[in-house]
Amino acid sequence: MPKIVRKGAKQPDASTIGEAVSRPWDVTGLRVSFAALDPDELARPVTSFLIRREVDDDELPIHQHRKGQLVVAAEGSVMCRTLDGLRIVPSNGAVWIPGEIPHSVSMSDNGRAYCLFITAGVSPLPNACATFSINPMLREMIFHLANQPPLYPLEGPTSRLVQVILDELAHMKAEPLHFPVSSHPRIQRIATQLLEAPDDRRTLKEWAAAVAMSERSFARLVLKHTGMPFGRWRQQLHIVMAVQRLSMGATVQAISQELGYDSPSAFTAMFRKHMGQPPRRYLRDRTEVVGIDAGSARVSGTKGARSDEAA
Repeated sequence: MPKIVRKGAKQPDASTIGEAVSRPWDVTGLRVSFAALDPDELARPVTSFLIRREVDDDELPIHQHRKGQLVVAAEGSVMCRTLDGLRIVPSNGAVWIPGEIPHSVSMSDNGRAYCLFITAGVSPLPNACATFSINPMLREMIFHLANQPPLYPLEGPTSRLVQVILDELAHMKAEPLHFPVSSHPRIQRIATQLLEAPDDRRTLKEWAAAVAMSERSFARLVLKHTGMPFGRWRQQLHIVMAVQRLSMGATVQAISQELGYDSPSAFTAMFRKHMGQPPRRYLRDRTEVVGIDAGSARVSGTKGARSDEAA
């Protein structure tokens, strides 16, 4: 099965690299293997490749290519770092990265994903990064395309399959799994600290003092550069991190402790408010469709966590 090669990836210019490497959007436990092919060299509008996370693989450095890239999580979670923040999707989810966007893609341990590379202008996908859920039919078509020769005939069954895939991409459902981060140094500083200590429960006033600003000025700064009030921005990070932890098999109790919540039920209430489902159901809906036993990913485990099982 063809894989993707490190050597072909285009590196951003020096100024972009300098900006990218200064950003801390790294989550422990997420790495990926890219090994054998430059997608921009393939003269086909759409190609698909399987990637796996091997034991000693490192995350591919920030890079870019002309073709857009849809990364579909088949097992485990997929994380994408870009200059505007962090995106994570679980199984049955996908991250879209338009062409020429500097990015880095990673997977959780024992993860498996498919990369769909798309020539600019041929798909209905947006001009900005986004996260989506994938219906079973589209997933299977993308998986099947990965088993075909990348230089498939321009007329024939594979070309017709590609056209159906492009049509189905327009029906993907957007998922709110983006933690936005701007280039403002204070925003980056706080995001770094929150990623390193997501259980940090300092108040808005305390964070303002930490960056030498008044409470009102700090609140305006966060809203201007993230589009969210500070408390909601911090919760968005918790949602993104929780989805990654859920995909790795963490319990609701463990996640709530890691993120600094007083109880699993408090964390579950926050998650349900913003995602429309409690954690267990959210994970189950995205794993059962591909034959993964959601129960084996130990999401419940306490009285507070079990209460969302029946929800």
